[in-house]
This record gives sequence, C-alpha cells and structure tokens, in this order.
Amino acid sequence: MFPKLDPLLHSELRLAVMSLLAGVDEADFTYLKKQTGATSGNLSVQIDKLTAAGYITVEKGFKGKMPRTACRITPAGQEAFQGYVEALQEYLTTSKENK
Repeated sequence: MFPKLDPLLHSELRLAVMSLLAGVDEADFTYLKKQTGATSGNLSVQIDKLTAAGYITVEKGFKGKMPRTACRITPAGQEAFQGYVEALQEYLTTSKENK
C-alpha cells in the first residue's frame, strides 16, 4: 500500500516553495517569485496556506527603505517536507519493483 501524500505539499507551487526553503535559512518573496515564476497574488495565497499549516514563518520588515517579506521553513515544515520526499521515494521504489 502506498503511503499517503500530504495534500498541502502536493500542489506544484507549494512544493516548489518548500523545496526552495528547505535548502536555505530564509528566502524573500521576490526570490521565491522569481524562482517559481508565480504571480505575486498566487504566491501570496500559497505562502498564506503554508503559514496557516505551520510549515513556514513569514517576517515582514524593511531592507533600507524597501519592504521585505522573508520566509523560513519551520521544524514542522521540514518534517512534513522530508516525509513527503520519503513517500515519493517509496512510490518510485514500488513502481520499479513491480516492473
């Protein structure tokens, strides 16, 4: 039986955001937008969903006179992301074994 995939992380954009944040201490909104190719509105909505789930934190502030929104993955987010990756690996392993 296949492991259950976290539906929150199964979204392409949310998975991309989590993948980017898993490898850095923090990333700002502009960086995430550029890397994912998402619109500001869509990215904002997906960040809100990840924040509500406790997977990331968002800190708003300024860098000089420019507004800055910084995102960080939380320990719960790191655990959820790792579990998602492991579940996908199990799907792939099972698929290879059944050929």
